Order: sequence, then C-alpha cells, then structure tokens
Amino acid sequence: MRGAKLLNPRQARWALFFTRFQFTVSYHPGSKNGKADALSRQSEGAGDPGQPDLILPATTLLAPVRWDLMGEIRRAHTEEPPPVDCPPRRLFVPPQFRPQVMRWVHEAPSSGHPGTHRSAQLVSRRFWWPSLGSDVEDFVQQCATCAQVRTSHQRPEGLLESLPVPRRPWSHLSADFFTDLPDSGGFTAIIVVVDHFFKGCKLVPLKGLPTAMQTADAMFCHVFRNFGLPEDIVSDRGPQFTSRVWRALYAQLDIGVSLSFSHHPQSNGQAERLNQEIGHFLWSYCSREQHRWSEFLPRAKYAQNSLTHSSTGLTPFQCVLGYQPPLVWERAHVRLQRAVRRQRIQADQHRHPQPAYQVGQMV
Repeated sequence: MRGAKLLNPRQARWALFFTRFQFTVSYHPGSKNGKADALSRQSEGAGDPGQPDLILPATTLLAPVRWDLMGEIRRAHTEEPPPVDCPPRRLFVPPQFRPQVMRWVHEAPSSGHPGTHRSAQLVSRRFWWPSLGSDVEDFVQQCATCAQVRTSHQRPEGLLESLPVPRRPWSHLSADFFTDLPDSGGFTAIIVVVDHFFKGCKLVPLKGLPTAMQTADAMFCHVFRNFGLPEDIVSDRGPQFTSRVWRALYAQLDIGVSLSFSHHPQSNGQAERLNQEIGHFLWSYCSREQHRWSEFLPRAKYAQNSLTHSSTGLTPFQCVLGYQPPLVWERAHVRLQRAVRRQRIQADQHRHPQPAYQVGQMV
C-alpha cells in the first residue's frame, strides 16, 4: 500500500488512516502463526451478547436537525426579510445559515455527496439566495470526503520534457533488458540498445540477467567498439545501471547516464517500445519452437532496421547506409528470374528453333 502508485478509493482511505501511525510490516509464516487474529475472535463459552440498545432512536436524531434548522431560518426572517426577487415556494437563507444548509444537503446519506451541479440542484429545490451556485461550488470543492473518494477527471499535471535531439548517430542511446525468455542455446535474456538519432537497434543475447560489469562489457564489445563512445545513455533504475561500478566506469569514459523516473517507463519509451516489437516478432515466429528464439534474433534486428520510423520518415538503414537493402521477396524475385533464364538456356541447348514456313512453300 505504501509503495503502490495507484490506489482505489478504499485503499486511499486506509492509506490516509495509517499515516498517523509509525509501524513496520513484517512477514510471519502461517505455520508459526498459531493464534492468528486471536483478539478479534469470539472466545469459547461466551454467551450471546444480544442486541445492543440504542442510545437514542433514529427519529430523535434526524427530525430535530432538519426542522430546527428550518425554524431558525424562518425566525431569522423577522430580522432580515427575504428580498423581493426571491422565487416563490423557496426559502431564503440568511448568510449565517448557508454553510449549515449546504452541509445538510450535501452530506446527507440520501444525497450521497453529489457533485457541484447536483448539489446545487438539491439545494435550490427548497432554498434560495443570490450566490447559491458559487457558494455550493466552493463548498463541494472544499469537501474532504469528496477529495478522498472521488475519481479525478483532470488531465495529469506536468508538461513533457523531451530528450535532447542528437546531431549524429550513436551519440544518444537507450538501453534496457528483455528477460525471462526460454532457454535457447544457453541464452535467456536480451540487452536492447536503441539509437535516438536514426532509431536503429542493437540486440545482444545474454546468458541470464547480467551484472553491472557484464553489462558494461557487453555494451563495449557490441556497441562502443563498433560505433564509438556515446554522449549519454538513458536506462531504467535497474541495479545494473545504478551501481557504483557502472557510474565510475562511465564517468571515466565521459559518458552521461540518465535514469528514468520510478514507476514511469515512458521516460525510457524508445527502448520499452522496441521491447514490445521484439516480443511480438519472436512470438510470431517462435511460439511453437520457443527454444529457437536466439536463431531468429538477427532477423528481428534486420526487420526493425528495415521499417520506416515516423520521426525521421526513413528506415534506420537509409539513415546510416544511405540506401535500403533489398527485401527478402525482392531478392527472391531476382533469383526466380535468373532460374527461368538458366532453365531456358539449358533446354535450348538440346533443341533448335522451330522452322518458319511460308504460304505455298514445299515441305
């Protein structure tokens, strides 16, 4: 409850209630919890306590509150008569009684803490004063119960803080892990690296979730060695990216490390989105042979780098290579044409052209 990001209304009320206490939640195995909840259980041999007597009947609690308030308002009219523009069959409420009337109407069980518009409708059925609408709106907005239990329909706060726009390839990267995969040739995880400039990716299979040193070694061997050192790397708050070893190593290499916000994976959205695409690709081609996903990983990388990105309007291959490598079916079409020509040449070696006859020619 303390670490959850979103709570339903009931959980929010309990969380607010427990903030007044200082306590620590500790786990106790059920096998050792011999008298669980003993204080709240009924003791053996205890007699029936019976129905408790009411201190005051409900009629003596509800009726006087309503009619005493109405009587006080009418008695106040002798000192302050209602204005001439008061609608008929409406009771004018002097200023000193308006908070009581709004509280009585809004908090009554028969009303159920309605919103501003419905609360104003309920009040205006029997009461009236010039500033009724604005007063009811202020009262409902200050209601503590409504603030705790009502669902907010407002847009989330905070404007977008965009990542810096890189000026060259492989200068700003995003890194993440794709884990809990079936064993495929000893590999059970993937480190996913995305370039922010041309949106290309690098997929490296790993034998389990790596440590900080193993992560740094994989990045150096598969990325830095081929494309140079980046200026900044965006990652989540996993232990591989928050350890002192990782920070010290990248401080020596003059590489910035940007960590995403807790419980907000959108701040590392490029890597998270690519994880979804890789998962969809592997599931589409390896769902029946999941132990072969590592064989399809290079094809997944090729497929991702061949897709046009909405930000650049180009494919990653076009951004880096300047051209688009031929697709599989284009290559297959070229090979089919070559095969047809080869078959024609081989067949024609054992044949000769058919003779052409003219009309009236002797044969």
